[in-house]
Amino acid sequence: MQDSNRVLIFDTTLRDGEQSPGISLNTVEKLEIAQQLARLGVDVIEAGFPITSHGDAEAVKAISEQVEGPIIAALARTHSADIETAWEAVRGSERPRIHTFISTSDIHIAHQLQMTREDVLGQARAAVAHARGLCDDVEFSPMDATRADLEFTAEVCAAAIEEGATTINVPDTVGYTTPDEFAAYLARLYQLTPGLDRVTLSVHCHNDLGLAVANSLAGISAGARQIECAINGIGERAGNAALEEVVMLLKTRADACGGLYTACNSEEIAKTSRLVSRLTGYAVQPNKAVVGRNAFAHESGIHQDGVLKERTTYEIMDARSIGLDTNSLVLGKHSGRHALADALSQLGYEVEGSALNQAFKRFKELADRKKVVTAMDLEALVTDEIRHDESGYSVESFSATTSSESKPEATVSIKLPDGSVAEGSSAGDGTVDAVFQAIANAAGIEPKLREFRVDAVTAGEDALGETSVVLDLAGFSGAGQAVSTDVVEAAAKAYVRALSNAVRRSNAPNTTDAGVTP
Repeated sequence: MQDSNRVLIFDTTLRDGEQSPGISLNTVEKLEIAQQLARLGVDVIEAGFPITSHGDAEAVKAISEQVEGPIIAALARTHSADIETAWEAVRGSERPRIHTFISTSDIHIAHQLQMTREDVLGQARAAVAHARGLCDDVEFSPMDATRADLEFTAEVCAAAIEEGATTINVPDTVGYTTPDEFAAYLARLYQLTPGLDRVTLSVHCHNDLGLAVANSLAGISAGARQIECAINGIGERAGNAALEEVVMLLKTRADACGGLYTACNSEEIAKTSRLVSRLTGYAVQPNKAVVGRNAFAHESGIHQDGVLKERTTYEIMDARSIGLDTNSLVLGKHSGRHALADALSQLGYEVEGSALNQAFKRFKELADRKKVVTAMDLEALVTDEIRHDESGYSVESFSATTSSESKPEATVSIKLPDGSVAEGSSAGDGTVDAVFQAIANAAGIEPKLREFRVDAVTAGEDALGETSVVLDLAGFSGAGQAVSTDVVEAAAKAYVRALSNAVRRSNAPNTTDAGVTP
């Protein structure tokens, strides 16, 4: 029997988070994030929305078969095909879950679903019954619940419970509610919904008004015992409740939260945040709570003086509690293969054989360019290797020239998906622009550059530069990231990875219009 004070953490980074504009993770990247989420200790991983594409179904299936520990959930609309596809994707898990949903708000029922309340009630009942016939663990969500008629939502939730739903999730789909309203809503929902006290009540709050974490806290104060959230708060529009904020709120202020707690290993938070940021290309804002680079920085002289004398004068959390490494020096240029393997193992990466040889080659190239190689450098290096895709485009070589009298020019040689090599040249407004256009010429494709960003992985003149590129191709977006001490080199690699993802998505479009989710 579950401890009544334990709050389950339902992570939707790989489903709602991946629906953020410009994010397009492949199966290998999703699997790496899922394995890290398991090390973090989340209770549920919502691995994807299998009906939307073959690639998403395959990724959910791989996670279900290879990731141990958490429940692995797949999202499905109330359509029979959705539920069957979700079950096929998660059935290989030791702990599978089907999560089905339908809107209960009149604005969605009338304008999006073009149905009646009776239709919604019938579909919800049938979908949960179908899912429960396949899987013992079924979650049901009345989408846009906080803008819906409470009595009707309670009627739909009661029907879902009658058909065997084990979790009822109440989504604040558009981030509309406030903490007081949400607590009152859930209290009334308990009163109106027979059997709600016998299942797990969950909350899924969006951050459109900046209240996702506050509303989630209000939800568990009102009796909910599952919070749906995402690493770094990524997700549709303004995102979801940030997992790291939820976990550290309950850990740091257990006294104010009635002793509620999670089973997450908070020391894995910083690493998980960095991994998700690098693989998605979504940078973490400097002043982001818990994981932003300024979260434990102090500029004011008064603050610095206080922290030097006693850390708790201005810090309510210990940086080590989220896994921030205060001793960043790891390896030097003379370190050997065994030292690298040991350092990677300490970071949670078990690398051996040909993978270790490739990592060691990259490490030596990096060590020749940097004075010291830090833990964050190694994480970036391993993450960059995860992104490598033999089936896509890759940079073989490039050269760029600049002069004060003419535009920069670049010549790039790339390997095409069929294994052949093509070369392209171009002038541009800048060196990076010239390289991008040369790659497009070599590929014979003209995507539109939507976003280009450069960030430093670590501090210092020899820091690794991390670049992120988002391209549009025939209405399909593709994102790519890469790291190098040479920003132009990193930009070229990020561009071909984005191109690979955009081409892949344009060649294998979604099989349904399942784009609106809780």
